[in-house]
Amino acid sequence: MAHSEDNLFGSLMYRYFPFWPLFVLLLAVSMAGAWAYINIYALPMYEVSASLLIKDERKGVNDSKMTESIDAFTSNKIVENEINVIHSNALMSQVVDKLKLYAPVFEEDEFKAIPAYSTSPITVKLRKPEEAKEHLKVYFTYNKDKKRVFIEGKEYKLNKWLKTPYGELSFSKNKNKSASSDNPFYFSILDTKVVTNQLLDEVTIEASSKLSTVVDLRIKDYVPKRGEDILNTLIKTYTQVAISERNKLAANTLDFVENRIKLVESELEDLENKVVEYKSSNSAVDLSEQSRIFLKSVGDNDRKIAEINSQLAVLDKVEKYVVSKNKTAGIVPSTLGINDPVLLQLLQKLYDSEIRHQKLRKTTAENNPMLVSITDEVESIRPSLLENINNQRVNLLASRSNLTATSNFYTVALQNIPQKERELFELNRQQAIKNDAYGFLLQKREETVLSYAPSAGDVRIVDMAEASVMPAFPKPLYIYLIALVLSCATGFIFIVSKELMNSKLLFRSEITEYCKLPIAAELSFVKQDKDKLFGPPSETSVIEQFRQLRATLGLYGRTFSKKKIMVTSNIPGEGKSYVSTNLAYSLSSSGKKVILLDFDMRNPRTSLQFDLYKQRGLIDFLSTEIKAADIVTQTSFENLYMIPAGTNVGDHTELLLNGKLNQLFGYLEQHFDYIVVDTAPIELVSDAYLLSEYCDMTLLVLRHAYTPKNLVQRLSQGNRINSIPNVAIVFNGVKPRGFVKGQYGYGYGFDNDGRYNDKTYKSRNLA
Repeated sequence: MAHSEDNLFGSLMYRYFPFWPLFVLLLAVSMAGAWAYINIYALPMYEVSASLLIKDERKGVNDSKMTESIDAFTSNKIVENEINVIHSNALMSQVVDKLKLYAPVFEEDEFKAIPAYSTSPITVKLRKPEEAKEHLKVYFTYNKDKKRVFIEGKEYKLNKWLKTPYGELSFSKNKNKSASSDNPFYFSILDTKVVTNQLLDEVTIEASSKLSTVVDLRIKDYVPKRGEDILNTLIKTYTQVAISERNKLAANTLDFVENRIKLVESELEDLENKVVEYKSSNSAVDLSEQSRIFLKSVGDNDRKIAEINSQLAVLDKVEKYVVSKNKTAGIVPSTLGINDPVLLQLLQKLYDSEIRHQKLRKTTAENNPMLVSITDEVESIRPSLLENINNQRVNLLASRSNLTATSNFYTVALQNIPQKERELFELNRQQAIKNDAYGFLLQKREETVLSYAPSAGDVRIVDMAEASVMPAFPKPLYIYLIALVLSCATGFIFIVSKELMNSKLLFRSEITEYCKLPIAAELSFVKQDKDKLFGPPSETSVIEQFRQLRATLGLYGRTFSKKKIMVTSNIPGEGKSYVSTNLAYSLSSSGKKVILLDFDMRNPRTSLQFDLYKQRGLIDFLSTEIKAADIVTQTSFENLYMIPAGTNVGDHTELLLNGKLNQLFGYLEQHFDYIVVDTAPIELVSDAYLLSEYCDMTLLVLRHAYTPKNLVQRLSQGNRINSIPNVAIVFNGVKPRGFVKGQYGYGYGFDNDGRYNDKTYKSRNLA
């Protein structure tokens, strides 16, 4: 992580530090602007806050039972709904009207308008503010002694409705005045709807937390007193509206309850008379009690008849059991409900005899006296049982007949009661309903009367509006921080846009991005005089750069055999003559015998630099029969020779095809260690392509901030460059970025640390 941070910091320094004077200038300007904004133009704005506690049944805030019983019209509210009510247009328009915010007064300062809420001697009130037309600046003066207001030479009294060109106005003393000012005063007349909407946007109303019923009100205002008055008036208006609505509801309810009480009293009296009359005419003292007794008797008889039927059913089962037995033991049926002990004893005796008969029958013969005795005993018990069962049945049937007759009597008696009881019950029910309604109305009347009593209401003020001591805006630290960020951002945008929108070649990375040719060297910008003859470079950095170029090309190797070096460019002006002459001089200064050929026969700048313009040279050799040795000229520099372009400067491309180049280069290879060929640009003529077959390597010169990017892009797109062997790029004329001087190539062609990078080229095999 630390390594990446170092790389990021280094990258930023590498990219933007050269422009540090620009950043310093922008920072100074932005800081000066920030200071002027804070101290001259900006008005300090204070934050005003207040808080309310609202009863909300969902969040556990409630009054005591005593308060609820006194004020039945104070209901629990929902905080979110009350926030919308407080933040409503209706309440805020009342605040605007009460504080006369539709006619604000200002002081005119040199650079800004200052609200004069606490400094103005008067306040302005409109009779019909909703119909007034807007006026932005109405200048006035106030005479304290005469208590007069002067507007455009006209005099106006205080506390009277006056017809003015701005509407029907009334001027009064400013109760909020706490300071004086010498600045000119003027007032504006604004649309109340616009002022109301503006205040609604400025006021913030929200619950302090999700579970809290405390509502916070905030506003930012240039005048602390005005902000406090706005919030306090808003709170007061909200509570007054709530109380007014509650009282109005109570009054309407009380009127309705009184009318209903009178109506119910009349209806209740009529029902009572009907009940008395009905009981007297129908001899119905207590029909419900009579009915209850008769119904109970019928129920008892029905229960007894059911018990008798159950006993008869049991007797039938017992009889069936006795008749069906053939001296064999079996399970005795249940005698539930039968309380005759004789019957139970006979059944038990029969059962025991049958059991003994079964046991003896399995172990003795049929004629055994004991078995015969038991058989006779069983036969004697059965008739007794059947007789007992018949007696029991007769008694039960007689009882059932008596009970049935009694029930029929009660039923006949009840048939005459329901109709009378139903009619009387209907009257009683209506009477009970009216009694309940009458009692309810009396209770509500008392509750409504008590609701007029003073109570805490639905809202409790926690904190009245209070302005902050220090301004909430502008905050100098934030303003200066914003100014710092803006200055840096402006500098970054300027630098990036300037370099990205440039159509010329600026960065080494653009070369490697657009084409795959290796970069042999980067040469710093050197200002040259076109009319001046060639002289050895005096700057150590330039000398070292050409030494590095020689090293990169591998010209120091003992086995190096590539002696012929062609130097060309895409278009004129990229510095190929500068590169070729200085490379030739650098090679000669190392003790090697070097010859420089000026094959740019249309623009022989190299010949001009060595004062050999239109001297016998290459054109003369190719067009006549003179020898190669005759055109070689010794320069004023040791080991450096030159062949100029020739006397007849012009288009001589066809001469390159006459076959004499083989003779020329054959001679030169025998007598010189290195041959440097300066040829015409490859985009304009084909000379370089014709000469490339005689050369071992080619240096293509690209110039910083001069060579168009599209030319570099076309290098990889076209096939012409592929016909030239061993092409390497020399990035010439690299200027330092920004305003940094003395650091060659800082930010354009060199690495972040300022060291020359030739790894790209060394990775290619040029030897």
